[in-house]
Amino acid sequence: MPRPSSADGWSIAPAALAEQTDRFVTLVSSVPPDTRVTADWTAAQTLTHLNSIVLLYLHLLDPADEPLTVPGLAERLPSTTVDTIADVNELVLGHLTGHDPDRLRADVARLLAGCAARDPDELVTWLGGARVPLPGLLAHLVNELLLHGWDVARATRRRWTVPSRHAVLFHDLFLAGLVRHGYGHLLDGVDPPRRPRIVVRFASAYAAPMTLTLAAGQVRFAEPDERPDARVGFDPATLNLMMFGRISRARALLTGRVRVTGPRPWLLPDFLRVFRTPS
Repeated sequence: MPRPSSADGWSIAPAALAEQTDRFVTLVSSVPPDTRVTADWTAAQTLTHLNSIVLLYLHLLDPADEPLTVPGLAERLPSTTVDTIADVNELVLGHLTGHDPDRLRADVARLLAGCAARDPDELVTWLGGARVPLPGLLAHLVNELLLHGWDVARATRRRWTVPSRHAVLFHDLFLAGLVRHGYGHLLDGVDPPRRPRIVVRFASAYAAPMTLTLAAGQVRFAEPDERPDARVGFDPATLNLMMFGRISRARALLTGRVRVTGPRPWLLPDFLRVFRTPS
């Protein structure tokens, strides 16, 4: 299955977002709001978090749309990094309340309607000054729904699947979009590895391979003739759960759904120390 272009992603991501929103709303509606679903958040706080992301995206899509009424948030977003996203989330949850699953569904519908007539190559400025194409924005939200659905279901012993056909959108549309268009300050905060260049190839059965290079602290797409130091074969659902700390690296590797090979696989941890996600 080839990697979606922006136009292809525009046909895939909206349907995935609509489907996963319905699944999440059904799940969270069956759980008492005060149910503890992670060490820090209740079901109500998880829902508020997702609502806040949709409201932010509606404002990014149309600045005339009402922004999040959180003091200091607008000033913090341009300098947000992977390592400070948790602080931004806590700031938002300190000011927003409410538990209305139907509001989430309605706001996602507004977001999809607002995107329908837009150019799929249109970029918005995301956290940390990163530039994200609109399909990537929707793919990020799909991933948020899948991960937080996992949290709710695991805490309440309900069934929840993470379909790889939708999980792969996070890599193919969001991460690839960040690398292609610029991730701003998002990956600031760590010293680059001493090795001058690390090349890593990511491949799954759900998308075309993506080969990235880390040099001078910057992640870019590799040149076609660059040979990878490490190759990561992955099931998208498993890799996403691992990257966001839902399962351990050891568990992901032991299942065989994440496989690391190549002439210098020991360089992968240095690469992932820079090219990282909140966990």
